Amino acid sequence: MSSLRKALFYRIDGIVLLLYVLLVAIGIMAIFSVEHRTTDVSIIMMNKSYMKQLVWFGYSLILGFMILLTDSKFFSSFAFLIYSIALAVLVITIFAGVDVKGSRSWLGVGSFRFQPGEIAKIFTAMALAKFMSLPETNFRKLKDRLLAVGIALSPAVLILLQKETGLALVYFCFFIALYREGLPNAVLVIGFSAVALVLATLLLDRRVLFIALTVLGALIALLMRHTLRRRVEPWVLLIGIWLFCIAFSQVAVPFAFKHVLQRHQIDRIFSTLGKEVPDEYDKTMVAGEEKKGNSSEYNVLQSKIAIGSGGFWGKGFLNGTSTKNQFVPEQNTDFIFCAIGEQFGFVGSAALVVIYIALMLRIVFIAERQRSVFTRVYAYCVASILFFHFAVNVCMTIGLMPVIGITLPFLSYGGSSMLSFSILIFILVRLDADRQALIR
Repeated sequence: MSSLRKALFYRIDGIVLLLYVLLVAIGIMAIFSVEHRTTDVSIIMMNKSYMKQLVWFGYSLILGFMILLTDSKFFSSFAFLIYSIALAVLVITIFAGVDVKGSRSWLGVGSFRFQPGEIAKIFTAMALAKFMSLPETNFRKLKDRLLAVGIALSPAVLILLQKETGLALVYFCFFIALYREGLPNAVLVIGFSAVALVLATLLLDRRVLFIALTVLGALIALLMRHTLRRRVEPWVLLIGIWLFCIAFSQVAVPFAFKHVLQRHQIDRIFSTLGKEVPDEYDKTMVAGEEKKGNSSEYNVLQSKIAIGSGGFWGKGFLNGTSTKNQFVPEQNTDFIFCAIGEQFGFVGSAALVVIYIALMLRIVFIAERQRSVFTRVYAYCVASILFFHFAVNVCMTIGLMPVIGITLPFLSYGGSSMLSFSILIFILVRLDADRQALIR
């Protein structure tokens, strides 16, 4: 190995790689714990998910080593090109995707399948970082802000057309990186207000909500009466906001629930809110189908039983009853956190949370020590993706959020998930190795 490559490996952030390997090892152990049976003839059984995950980890390490040997300027130079190819693949997936549980978000060649939307997160992060690092980009201008949002959300629109809502929501996490680069606080206020308005629309009768919004608007007008007397613009703004809220709650949200969201997504949302699905949104009687129980409610119930049964210390490795007996659906993918909670209890779950937080804080630290805007924005994108997946998945398993099919990074079984998160980490480590260089 040349002296240049030796110097490169000395500059690699070992803490990030150590935390990465630790999480992958915990994930493989967790998958093994829910799949292993005393009747198994051997631990090494290639038809088991934990062995397949180990193979995917091997592929990830090989690919990661290749990334570390790649010139760091490659990732910025080809960011837009690779992003364009990713968008084209997402378009192809809409028409040629394999139908899996109602979504067409998978492409398959023979027995091999992968989810383009998972891989597209990497290229979206690179394209966003490239755009933000261009000398001509001025993020204070509305045009450049809209272009950045367009780069971040274009894949989400295509993934929504594939009927994969959970994965599409991940792309909204890029707003965290944009906020670090100067996105106004008003955007966050609008975002949280929209979420609150959606919840109010689902929890309240629409007539009651209409009256409440009207009264709220009148109270604001009363408090601002001196300003409203002198200028007409505040009147226009206030009336415009009131009309938007009314149209959003009375038309947009009901339309989305009736014509956009699928039956299982509606079930999950109302299950999380602790409400029965209203008759106007109930799609269980379509084509004479008999109404069945809410499967997502059952999933979350079993998940909470498994985690709760672990108590403070847990039942011990390989001693989980709910996960061992497959009471928890998707227990090696979306609900893998249950295996940790049941076997290692509150202590093990808290330790896992600490590891994730340590990894995300380390990535933020790496982001802030960069000389290059490209690497800083990319690092914040990586931290945002990890945070969104981690927070939503854990909240999903304990019933605080709807079940939307979000994987737990490095722990959930899946080749596409393992490769995408590994590539994100290795590109970050490679870029950080050249942190004193100006990468554009």
